[in-house]
Amino acid sequence: MKISMLLEVFSKCKENTISGRFISPQYLEEFLYKLPDDFEVKTAGISVQNRPIFSVRIGTGKLKILLWSQMHGNESTTTKSLLDFFNFLQSKTYQMEVSELLERCTFLVLPMLNPDGSFLWTRTNANDVDLNRDAQKLSQPESKTLRSIFDTFMPDYCFNLHGQRTIYGFEDTGKPSILSFLAPSASADRDYPLSRKRASYLITHIYRSLQDELAGHIGLYDDGFNRNCVGDTFQEAGVPTVLFEAGHFPDDYARENTRKYVFCSLIYAVEAAIGEFNYSVEDYEAIPKHSKCYCDVHLKLKEGQMPMYFLETKDGDTIRFDPIVLAEDLGTGKFSYREMNTLTSFKI
Repeated sequence: MKISMLLEVFSKCKENTISGRFISPQYLEEFLYKLPDDFEVKTAGISVQNRPIFSVRIGTGKLKILLWSQMHGNESTTTKSLLDFFNFLQSKTYQMEVSELLERCTFLVLPMLNPDGSFLWTRTNANDVDLNRDAQKLSQPESKTLRSIFDTFMPDYCFNLHGQRTIYGFEDTGKPSILSFLAPSASADRDYPLSRKRASYLITHIYRSLQDELAGHIGLYDDGFNRNCVGDTFQEAGVPTVLFEAGHFPDDYARENTRKYVFCSLIYAVEAAIGEFNYSVEDYEAIPKHSKCYCDVHLKLKEGQMPMYFLETKDGDTIRFDPIVLAEDLGTGKFSYREMNTLTSFKI
């Protein structure tokens, strides 16, 4: 499907009851239980703070695709895109395209794996554990839920949906990284077993399909192997796993623009999974790697400029952005999205 048509699809299928950054677990529950009966909604697990972890299953096809979002609670953009994807899968306007997908694929989706972190707006769960470093210990109920579903569903593909910080871009061009992807390594030597090859082909298809819209703004994450990460563990287990990272579109801290491109990426990933495309590992490795070269704000000083970053804090049902200097190493801060003479905060 051409990108121009897919953007039209998005405009008709976008879930307009949600925008901005914060998605409450209660909102998600209400949305899911309004889905038609074709969507099988279940409580797949219970979080540390006793919130339900919902799964949504739809489709009757042989190819099984497992997707999960908000493993990190403060990474909500891909969850919005999943709701748009659900709307597409019940669309009468695109019934022919949808019927083909649902006849060829079965989707099992965990739209909010970490509901406590989502409510608290934290990367970690309520026990302050990063679920994406818990793939081996499985010390947390959310991690156990995902692993149990992986073992019982036995997917042919896994889509691991995340949101990246505003710090990523391309040092040689000065462009920000709006989307990034990774076919995680399956071992420390970073070779390409069949699972990783297949994941790389999907990413190559997404990358090429989005060039008319995002040329120069799509990159690859570092592929260092870490067995504690879920994507690396599933790739090592022989299941093609794709990491999706929703990045920052300039002047869009609500990430509504990024949202539509994640939606398009999901469609293109499925298209590649069920289609016949002639890609190679070399095609994948030709995609540029991004780096930490951006900050949110350059504060103008007499001596020059100081890189500053927005601290995100939950404020009711909004997220507050406060510019601060961070001690951690966030790269060069060579480029910025904004320049300020005096510091100001805002809410979304």
